[in-house]
Amino acid sequence: MMTSVLSVSSGAAVAQERTAIAFPGAIGFFFVFRVCLAYLFFQGDPVLGTIVSIAINLGLLFGMILYTANGDPSRRSGFSVTPPLRWMLALFAFSAASLCWTGAQSLVAAFGYWTDMITDVAIVLLLLRNRDSAVCTETMMKGAIWGGMALAAVAWCSPATADLRLGNDEFLHPNTLGLELGITALLAQYLVVRGTLWKWLSITLAITLLRTLSKTAIVAFVIAECWYLMQSRTLTRKAKVQMSAAALLIVASFWGLLNTYFAIYNDTGSGNQVETLTGRTVLWAVAFSMSMEKPWFGHGIYSFKSLIPALGPFAAVHAHNELLQQFFEYGLAGVVIVFALYYFFMRQAWRSPVNELRTLTLALLIFALLRGLADTVPTGLSYPLWLMAALSICLTRQEHSEVNVR
Repeated sequence: MMTSVLSVSSGAAVAQERTAIAFPGAIGFFFVFRVCLAYLFFQGDPVLGTIVSIAINLGLLFGMILYTANGDPSRRSGFSVTPPLRWMLALFAFSAASLCWTGAQSLVAAFGYWTDMITDVAIVLLLLRNRDSAVCTETMMKGAIWGGMALAAVAWCSPATADLRLGNDEFLHPNTLGLELGITALLAQYLVVRGTLWKWLSITLAITLLRTLSKTAIVAFVIAECWYLMQSRTLTRKAKVQMSAAALLIVASFWGLLNTYFAIYNDTGSGNQVETLTGRTVLWAVAFSMSMEKPWFGHGIYSFKSLIPALGPFAAVHAHNELLQQFFEYGLAGVVIVFALYYFFMRQAWRSPVNELRTLTLALLIFALLRGLADTVPTGLSYPLWLMAALSICLTRQEHSEVNVR
């Protein structure tokens, strides 16, 4: 009888541990892969696709609440609310307040995007409160990397756009792919020390990023990757040289495609369109002019898409500049909050002990900030808030561990 009880208890413990490993990975996978849900399943009704994505996210939050409630209270280490988390909460509070004056065409849609934004962070906070932050964050990273691989597979299997880029101009934009692939490639780079598999995944994601021909993301990734290689202490000099040579070989193999793309890009019939880098100055001028109409608190969350007029055939969904996007929707108050969030996060990472996690955090920050100069996202920040929250908590606990060891 005692043996059977112990067997059942042991089985339950194993099942719980498997759940502990699988759930963070599933969360990371969904956070990346969801950008292609509308393209795969809801092209006829993209609004329904957004609703389904938000519903899945809320389902994950509910599962996280149950998972946390059923955990062992003795294992709940909690975490201190770091300065980046405080400013993140300030951003959520201010964006919620902006629902009162938002110029969004649909208040329900604006509330849905706000809910989706805070749900991401709530899931991560609940997860890391109950488990080892380093293990859970790394498992989420692995899930995100596989989400990026699935996203890459969808992109490669899809027809190219009219200007030869991977993706779909309406439902899976190459610039969106560039953001997700750049982030996941850097995450895979961080995990190279865990095995050769992650090196090949990183290379595959980087190749796919290059194939998207998302210029801003590619330039930002190259700079972030160069900084990562210079700072990394786990990679040997031989490995760094091999990776640099492989990068040059990959670019050379795509040279013909790059020449064709830039010929199309510089053509007088397409090179002056608003969605190109040079043409974005028109969009920036219009967005800044409208921002000055409400300079203090902005037009409210998710208002850009509804208020900015179409510029010829091009209807912008965001400002193609992160700072301008925040200024338009949240005014000077929002710019101060976002600037403080990035500043305190960068300061926390810079003051952390020199290791691979610090290097990854700063490389991702370089990538997000550089990409934000000419592109952004409709809601939230270019640096995924869920990843920022997880890394901030990990850096804090890591610093506390170093102090305790001393």
